[in-house]
Amino acid sequence: MRIPVNTQSHSYEVFIGSGILRTACDSLKEKIEKADKLVVFTDENVWQAQQQYFKENFPYPFEVFVMPGGEACKSFQNFEDAHTFLIEKHCSRKSFLFAFGGGAVGDLTGFVAATFMRGIPYIQIPTTILAHDSAVGGKTAINHPLGKNLVGAFYQPEAVIYDINFLDSLPTKEIRSGMAEVIKHALISDEKWLKQLMQTPSITKIDKTALANHLKSGIEVKAKIVGQDETEQSVRKYLNLGHTYGHAIEAAAGYGGLAHGEAVMIGMVYALLLSERYGQISREFTIDFLKFAYRNDYPFEEVKRFSFVELYEYLMKDKKIEYGKLKFVLLQEIGQPFVREIGESECREVDRELRYLLEEVCK
Repeated sequence: MRIPVNTQSHSYEVFIGSGILRTACDSLKEKIEKADKLVVFTDENVWQAQQQYFKENFPYPFEVFVMPGGEACKSFQNFEDAHTFLIEKHCSRKSFLFAFGGGAVGDLTGFVAATFMRGIPYIQIPTTILAHDSAVGGKTAINHPLGKNLVGAFYQPEAVIYDINFLDSLPTKEIRSGMAEVIKHALISDEKWLKQLMQTPSITKIDKTALANHLKSGIEVKAKIVGQDETEQSVRKYLNLGHTYGHAIEAAAGYGGLAHGEAVMIGMVYALLLSERYGQISREFTIDFLKFAYRNDYPFEEVKRFSFVELYEYLMKDKKIEYGKLKFVLLQEIGQPFVREIGESECREVDRELRYLLEEVCK
């Protein structure tokens, strides 16, 4: 399958399927063979698990830069180390990077590509479900000690190669995390698709064909929105459903302590409570959604670890803040997102409401 992504700055394709790494590279050989050097950025966990398949199916000689796993690769130090590696390997503006890993590897690689010699091309080769979201759309970033993804750029890849054979070795926690972003795409786009997901007995045990179809649907939602709004001036903000409160929980827990998608799922329940106030979302739906998420082992107990005061400190570092005001993505109905400014007192009220609901439902 191929999914086109057409943005104002750049157009490219997402290749998706089982065992497609070699054929996708062959389709891109005109771009790849122009490079004077190919450098694969990956992390130690991915490289240990996947290097044999990668070496057997990546049809070109390459250098490899192996980084720490998880969010640790998105540090200023690793960003500098990556540039040092490229300089020491005599890379140039004609060199080509490949982001081989999950969302963190893609974020770091994209930002290095955007900044090395003022910009060199790169291709995303995601290895997680979560990265079906982050690999598409050109958001690149590293973390600052005071907040996640605060230093970055919009920089589109030349292509995305999504070989779902790489997903075979994912631990359950990572499947759960990635499926939260799939569910987010359903919430903002399609009630029928959302019902299908919520009726799945276990979202961590979906067969490969069904998973590929869900991922295709998610990428199509992302591609359509990014095509309308590349730099998040309007509708691209809708992709942040669940991310405002979710990022606060994730940051409070310490990056890596709680999987990104797990935090986003908590944030989506918070957003549904707000949507009851400003949209047509019913309490019955919010409870059904919470039961579905709890049944699939999303860690709602994390909310109890932090006071609202602690979380609010992180909420106020959210990138969607404008003129000191918090903005949340909410739902008028399933498939109809909108953005609403929410004040501190109401954030506190809904935080209290969430904690009460968790006590009632998550038993």
